[in-house]
Amino acid sequence: MQFHTKNMKVAIVGVSGAVGQAFLQVLEQRSFPLDELYLFGSGRSAGTSYRFREQTIVVKELQDNDDFKGIDIALVSAGAGVSRTYAQAITRYGAVMIDNSSAFRMDDDVPLVVPEVNPDDCQNRPRRIIANPNCSTIIMVVALKPIHDLSPIRNIRVATYQAASGAGAAAMEELKTQTSQVLTQQPVTVDKFKYQLAFNLIPQIDVFTDNGYTKEEMKMHHETRKIMHADIAVSASAIRVPVLRAHSEAVWVETASPLDVSDVRNALHHACGVVVCDNPAEYAYPMPLYAAGKDPVLVGRIRKDLVTPNGIHFWCSGDQIRKGAALNAVQIAEYILKNQ
Repeated sequence: MQFHTKNMKVAIVGVSGAVGQAFLQVLEQRSFPLDELYLFGSGRSAGTSYRFREQTIVVKELQDNDDFKGIDIALVSAGAGVSRTYAQAITRYGAVMIDNSSAFRMDDDVPLVVPEVNPDDCQNRPRRIIANPNCSTIIMVVALKPIHDLSPIRNIRVATYQAASGAGAAAMEELKTQTSQVLTQQPVTVDKFKYQLAFNLIPQIDVFTDNGYTKEEMKMHHETRKIMHADIAVSASAIRVPVLRAHSEAVWVETASPLDVSDVRNALHHACGVVVCDNPAEYAYPMPLYAAGKDPVLVGRIRKDLVTPNGIHFWCSGDQIRKGAALNAVQIAEYILKNQ
């Protein structure tokens, strides 16, 4: 499909959510080459308006009609149910749907893409759908790719420390409210999480599956293998932490051959989308405080494993809403425009 480069039309579906708002910011900050922007949301959001490039754009209600006729790219972040229901309406007239939900990620005929890792997969999109991976997977594989290029990765063990932002804008507000309630000795309101998150850790993200892992943890297993086109075993523990924004991960990898830490650090230093922050003598290491609102994945605490000769440890932090969602989707759009 050739896009209308002289009259590029882009749609955002789910604009009122945290990722939808980030779509607006990223498109503007990166000067994405669009001529017309259309905003869609639920019936509740319809009629509200947002500013973009000094224009006021009113949100239309998402419906199964002809509203996407002439749209070139649709950035969608409205949940898996909405994506499944409206995918045909969105793509019917040729729009490429870049979907941030889990709806199509593991479908064989839908590419799952992180542009720093497997951009060429964008070219094969028979359903005109490209899936954005899970936020934790995106952050991890950006850091894994340069290591995998040095020596193929065989096994990964990862513990994620995921911010409230991973559960949406309302969850971020709940953490703020809970923190205030705890500090003022008021009853704590619990709605978006199973338990109080403020001053606590919750070792569950998403529902448990039959093997004792949560769906979030299994997403990291399956998605990493699909993105990297490799038979990598991934064992994850996903933990919700009382941080507003930006996820962190403690990652252990076993490679086919032993690697020198200096070679790993150098490969990461030259990798796209990565900033190495690794100077223990100066207390320099990645933290969500530094990653929030930023585009790169911060990587540090790079060291040899003490158990496995071919093992490497590292710690990384990345903004879940930007690189973990909105930025990744916009980078996909930029790639397909450049390589159409």
